[in-house]
Amino acid sequence: MKLRVGFEMLYEFPQPTPMIMVLGTHFTRASDMIVPDFLTTDPVVEIAPYRDMFGNWCSRIVAPAGHMRLSGDGVVRDSGLPDPVFASAFQHTIESLPAETLPYLLGSRYCETDRLSEIAWKLFEKTPLGWARVQAICDFVHHHIAFGYEHARATKTAWEAYSEGKGVCRDYAHLAITFCRCMNIPARYCTGYLSDIGTPQPWAAGDFAGWFEAYIGGRWHTFDPRNNVPRIGRVLIGQGRDACDVPITQTFGPNKLTSFKVWTDEIA
Repeated sequence: MKLRVGFEMLYEFPQPTPMIMVLGTHFTRASDMIVPDFLTTDPVVEIAPYRDMFGNWCSRIVAPAGHMRLSGDGVVRDSGLPDPVFASAFQHTIESLPAETLPYLLGSRYCETDRLSEIAWKLFEKTPLGWARVQAICDFVHHHIAFGYEHARATKTAWEAYSEGKGVCRDYAHLAITFCRCMNIPARYCTGYLSDIGTPQPWAAGDFAGWFEAYIGGRWHTFDPRNNVPRIGRVLIGQGRDACDVPITQTFGPNKLTSFKVWTDEIA
């Protein structure tokens, strides 16, 4: 299956403004790219690429005063299969975890393990270890949080999502990540494209999606508490401890986002 993935964002800047962006398909999908979704700007400015501490490819620009268009449009080859399920994936003891997974056991900006640890153990202590425990966490989060874009808030944390019981996909992911870490399961935040293939129409307007990965059974596995069913056409952009590490755009000055479009469409 071939997927067309891309975005268009229109900004207005009152003055020259530095920006950092985590946009474009993750390097782990490089061999699947038929047409790379390179970042382009209008007006044209110098783009300085770099790799962050999590291995994500990032870009730096200085947006000039006035209108700025950021866009990317590519084609990626995909299996067309739903997210895989490995129900037998086991939970590692902390002492047997690879060192590189240990940061994903700790609290982070949006994932307050200290505030949610007691709650997590009360909810999930008696669940089976491994895949079943992570799925139990996803089931709880899926039903506990009511989805709505009107509930989005850039500063909302996992504790606040739990307390308010409402949010968007990143809030589902943050709460599930926090519960996993509280239960000694490494978990990391993911952002990317997610198609609506296989879901009932009408489809909502396109957007970037947030989900997470848990380290069980010797590798990272995808979980999506917002949708809580295996989905088709998931294309990773970036990974980190939480959404603070993988902002789609980070601006260092006043600005106005006037238009925002994202697409993840199957090519016949």
